[in-house]
Amino acid sequence: MSHITPIDHEVEHTSTVPANYGKKVKLFVRQYQATGHGGTPKPVLMLHGRSVPALPGLDLVLPPRGGSPHPDTSMSWAQALTGKGYDVYVMDLQGSGRSPRPEMHDPCNANPAQRLLLKDNPGTQDCDPTANYPHQLGNSQSEWDELGTVTAFVRGRHDDEKVSFVGWSAASFVMGPYAMRYPGDVASLFLLAPMFPPKGRWSNDLNAPFAPPPGTPLPTQPESKPPAVFGFPMNLTSKTALQGGIGEKEIAEAVWQAVMDSDSVGRTWGGSTPGQPEGVMRWRNSYWWGWNDSTVPHGAPLGGTVPVCIVYGDQDRTANTPPEMGPLLHFSVPSLYKAIPGSGKLMFRMEGWDHNPVWERGAAKILQHMSWKWLKDKRVYDVKDGSWAVDADGVLTEVL
Repeated sequence: MSHITPIDHEVEHTSTVPANYGKKVKLFVRQYQATGHGGTPKPVLMLHGRSVPALPGLDLVLPPRGGSPHPDTSMSWAQALTGKGYDVYVMDLQGSGRSPRPEMHDPCNANPAQRLLLKDNPGTQDCDPTANYPHQLGNSQSEWDELGTVTAFVRGRHDDEKVSFVGWSAASFVMGPYAMRYPGDVASLFLLAPMFPPKGRWSNDLNAPFAPPPGTPLPTQPESKPPAVFGFPMNLTSKTALQGGIGEKEIAEAVWQAVMDSDSVGRTWGGSTPGQPEGVMRWRNSYWWGWNDSTVPHGAPLGGTVPVCIVYGDQDRTANTPPEMGPLLHFSVPSLYKAIPGSGKLMFRMEGWDHNPVWERGAAKILQHMSWKWLKDKRVYDVKDGSWAVDADGVLTEVL
């Protein structure tokens, strides 16, 4: 893949995160601009999941290979789509990657169950539980708002054309409801390993399906702010834990390095030797609602005016969990497909894939091709709808 120079933007946004509500912030957006394909490139906006930021989740770059002076971009999903003639944008929500991280600079604001990761660097033994920020960082409304701001930015650069959404994992909590609420902004939806709790939180009111759940607790703050529930703003992941889900050492090291390059604070934390930090991946703690089998059929844009393609792995134990986990932790990709009301829906269960195919060379190449075919033709493997199992040889079997 040829080298494509990124264009990094800071998109101004008025925050609705309770921690910095009403303040002007700048959201990180990276653009890859298509050239040499003729015509006007169509816009694609990509969103990361719960913990891994846009770099490296959607734009993984490896060290140069084979004597090339340029980095190896073959694993970059974003650059692969740009190479097919699309203007591709990737974004970080607040609390992730290179976007602002309010209330996340104090190690005492980390998940208490994870503070042992910080015992030696920078140390959490003196944390005062009454002085920290005892609330989740973001919520569904604040993240829909951030996606809306970036979508408007992208549309403004493309003569107000609709934007194709591509999301991985928990991006579904943000992109799915947004596409339902604002279908006029969204050309199509491509979801990799989408998180979907069939009985997840919602308002229990079909007249206001995207309102906060009843009884959502509020911190001490003006009532005009969106809800923030009690908890903590920041989660942590160690290098060992993140790399444990990546099979190839070169890829695992590149993933970790990209995470560290995106977080000047996180890279100074963690490790078991004082004064020699190993780094931690810091990620937002969000409170989500409005994405379940009661809300997805609302208004019927999904599968209708917004066609949907879903891809997931048969070995994915993150996006598919048993019902015994309870309503908030039971996730089911097939349940999402069934809940989508329109006929413009397509789903593939890929043999041998887990939750992280973006970091496996063979799977990443297939994924890049599948998403391109969806964007181009609204057909993948020459089928336009239905649920399909795909074996290791690319043979399809319809799932009834």
